[in-house]
Amino acid sequence: MIINGKDAVLGRLASFTAKKLLAGEEVSIVNAENVIITGDPNKITKKYLKRREIGSPQHGPFFPTKPDLIVRRTVRGMLPYKTNKGRAAFKKLRVYIGTPADMGKGESIAVKTVRTRFMTVGKLAEQIGWRK
Repeated sequence: MIINGKDAVLGRLASFTAKKLLAGEEVSIVNAENVIITGDPNKITKKYLKRREIGSPQHGPFFPTKPDLIVRRTVRGMLPYKTNKGRAAFKKLRVYIGTPADMGKGESIAVKTVRTRFMTVGKLAEQIGWRK
């Protein structure tokens, strides 16, 4: 299953993907940098910067700065990752920045008209330290 992340809300996308993964399907998410997070952009940035400061550089926890890895980590939070079933499901997930040439466009899931303030995962990644 290929899911287009453009204008999809991150939490809704992650929960839908987690359900499909636990059902045994292989899922690919394309356009991860265009997934949106609703809320005040300043608060979102502060929240993710605070997560990056936790722990130590040597021992973790390691929180990603790339948009595809942020989306992947969010999906992981919706899975029972510490069980064998959860780890097996997580291995069936692929997340891409942009759309690879050998893949189709994919279907748009969790797309909703957003009437509130929001920020894209790509913008968030740039603000927390991602260098293209």
